Amino acid sequence: MDEIIKIAFDILSFSCIMVLIVSGLAIIASLMGIFNFAHGEFVLLGAYVTFLFQAMGLPVGLGMVCAPIVVGFFGFLLEGSIIRRFYKATIVAMLATYAIGLIIREIIRGALSGRFWKVTEPIPGLFEIGDMSFSIWRGVIIIITLVVMGACYYFLTKTLYGLKIRGAMENPSLARASGISTTRLYSFTFAFGAALAGLAGALMVPLYTLFADLGLRFLVMAFLSVMLGGVGTFEGPILGSALIGAMVPGFQWLREAPLIVDVLSPIFSEVLVFIVAIIIVKFRPQGLIRRGRI
Repeated sequence: MDEIIKIAFDILSFSCIMVLIVSGLAIIASLMGIFNFAHGEFVLLGAYVTFLFQAMGLPVGLGMVCAPIVVGFFGFLLEGSIIRRFYKATIVAMLATYAIGLIIREIIRGALSGRFWKVTEPIPGLFEIGDMSFSIWRGVIIIITLVVMGACYYFLTKTLYGLKIRGAMENPSLARASGISTTRLYSFTFAFGAALAGLAGALMVPLYTLFADLGLRFLVMAFLSVMLGGVGTFEGPILGSALIGAMVPGFQWLREAPLIVDVLSPIFSEVLVFIVAIIIVKFRPQGLIRRGRI
């Protein structure tokens, strides 16, 4: 039982990382109608900023605070200079984000010299509950995610600017006719989504080795989470990311069970996640939660 609780704790911390990544991607997709294929590179960029602080001898925690600010500002500049020009051509806009992501990834690959790097945890060690020990940093990730998601929900549902964002999501033409500047909303939303991805990258990099392709794996899972949960809602993508975030490490742990260790390979355990998600989307294409629930 103790081992199951520890595994559940690790799964919860991974799910929290997925929630942060997916929330940023879902907000952009819901408001602008495009999937940002550079989102995985925004995660990578947040991790890289944190690494730079460590490399310069500065506190890693300070790098984690600065990472979402830097990535958010980068997203703001990117939206205003390039993405904005392609809103009327959705496919072109998505291809543009893919090309931008490729450029970011290869630049960081060169900066890392193609090597793998380790970032230390700003709060190392374990805390104990009874006879069980848990990672302090994973606990911090869970707490930060809960605080950030609570703040996001309050902002979207209880503030005037959040009301404007929800209105633009539901009917952009009517929002513009009502005097809402969708251009400003798009800039803010894109920057905010990028900042969430940067925060996720900063928080998770001590748990993973930093390398240039770090964001690719999470981009695929984030895209699937949004489709699973439903575009246009706040709760849907969060639910989808929580399910994906639970299934990925869950299936990897399941393969270590004595009866199926020789049957369920590491690769198949990840493929199984996508098979389950695709089946759900097949029978519920609108997502687990319908649009309009924000």
